[in-house]
Amino acid sequence: FGKCHEVPVWQSSPMGPFDAWPSVGGGFETFYGFIGGENNQWDPSLYDGTTAVEPPATPEEGYHLTEDLADHAVTWIRTQKALMPDKPFFVYFAPGATHAPHHVPKEWADKYAGKFADGWDVQRERTFARQKELGVIPADAELTQRHAEIPAWDDMPAELKPVLEREMEVYAGFMEHTDHHIGRVIDAIEDLGILDDTIIYYIVGDNGASGEGTLNGAFNEMANFNGMAALESPEFMASKLDELGSPTSYNHYAVGWAWAMDAPLQWTKQVASHWGGTRNG
Repeated sequence: FGKCHEVPVWQSSPMGPFDAWPSVGGGFETFYGFIGGENNQWDPSLYDGTTAVEPPATPEEGYHLTEDLADHAVTWIRTQKALMPDKPFFVYFAPGATHAPHHVPKEWADKYAGKFADGWDVQRERTFARQKELGVIPADAELTQRHAEIPAWDDMPAELKPVLEREMEVYAGFMEHTDHHIGRVIDAIEDLGILDDTIIYYIVGDNGASGEGTLNGAFNEMANFNGMAALESPEFMASKLDELGSPTSYNHYAVGWAWAMDAPLQWTKQVASHWGGTRNG
């Protein structure tokens, strides 16, 4: 259920061939999700098996892809246990979140208002300290320094900082929203009385936080992908602050946030020479 980025581009249309698709050649009995690296969370391109389908509702009606995927996963698990209660099952749940675009209902992002006002330099230090506290990294580890290509938070324009803060609030809300709906799937397993007999691997991340959001972040990341990032000036970004994460956006956070989220490593996803894109920070 969710993201499948294993299909070659030249085989990813409804014309097939489908030998690399999850529910044909990939070994899964059921596939409901999307083909490719990312998707619009509000208005996704969806497949049920190899058949293109429309989302069951609109954003105005409360639709969000992660919730839809969780609904399908829960229904499938319940059906399996109703029909074959003694047969083991395997579910691969890959919602495509928190990959860009960072789409989340506003109330989830609002929960983090003001949490990132200190900026990415301070946030990176907090994350590093927390990693030591949890034993994720050695107690004598040293935090790698910020490279000159990534601006210091204090050097960012004052008028842009509210936008930058909102980018991270949206991302944090997106992550909690994702965790909530994964929790719904786990709750369904518990309700069936089989949680103690179920092995769950919870793997979060897309090989580290990704740094293609430009220095200022992106309202529509496709502008950067098509060489037009300059169109999204600080003034433009400020005008779109309230729309970040909404159905009108296709947003990504600034590279400074990606760098902070990849502590203690030096760079971000997209920079494989320093583990970005090969492991999580």
